[in-house]
Amino acid sequence: MSEEDKVLEYDEQDSVRFIQEHLPDEMRGEFTDDEINYIVDLVYEYYEEKGFLDEEEEDAEVIIDEEELLAYVIKNAQKDAIRDFTEDEIEAIVAGELAYCDSLNLFY
Repeated sequence: MSEEDKVLEYDEQDSVRFIQEHLPDEMRGEFTDDEINYIVDLVYEYYEEKGFLDEEEEDAEVIIDEEELLAYVIKNAQKDAIRDFTEDEIEAIVAGELAYCDSLNLFY
C-alpha cells in the first residue's frame, strides 16, 4: 500500500474531538468546539498564505515551520480577540491539530 493510499480524509468534527482529547489535563473542557475550530481555521489560513493548499503543489513535500505557524496563529488570535487565549493554550490547540494531521498522514 502506497503512502497516498494510507491518507485518510480530514474531518473537522474528528479534528475537534481529537484536539479536545489530547489537550493537557489542566486545559480539558476549557474551550468550546467553536473556539477550537477558530484556532484551526487560523492554522489553515497560514497554510493557504504559504501555498500549502495549492492543488498544483499537491504532491510537493510540505515542510511546516511550527514556530512560524504558532507566531502567525498567536498574532491573529490576539488581533481578532475572539477570546483571551494564552500563548500556551494556542500552542496546545495547534499541537493537537498537527498531531491529528499526522495521524491521517496528511503531510508526508
